[in-house]
Amino acid sequence: MAMKFEKKGEGAFLLDVTGYVCPHPQLYTKKALEKMRTGDTLEIIFDNPSSGESIASMCDTTGDEIAEKTTNGGKYKWTVKKAERA
Repeated sequence: MAMKFEKKGEGAFLLDVTGYVCPHPQLYTKKALEKMRTGDTLEIIFDNPSSGESIASMCDTTGDEIAEKTTNGGKYKWTVKKAERA
């Protein structure tokens, strides 16, 4: 079980926090977004349902947009688009 953060392409990143429980997925998501530019996308893969609530709440606060949500057999894959910071 290792957190994985990698660049998938120009302006596209992947964060895999499968196996982690709160608050780690949200914290890793926050740190990943801090390293990215406005308009970049972050694909987050996680398997802890309550982490989704934390990540969604954080995005509401920061203004980042959850562009896509999919669930497959207990695994969640969300794509977050980073918003411009004030």
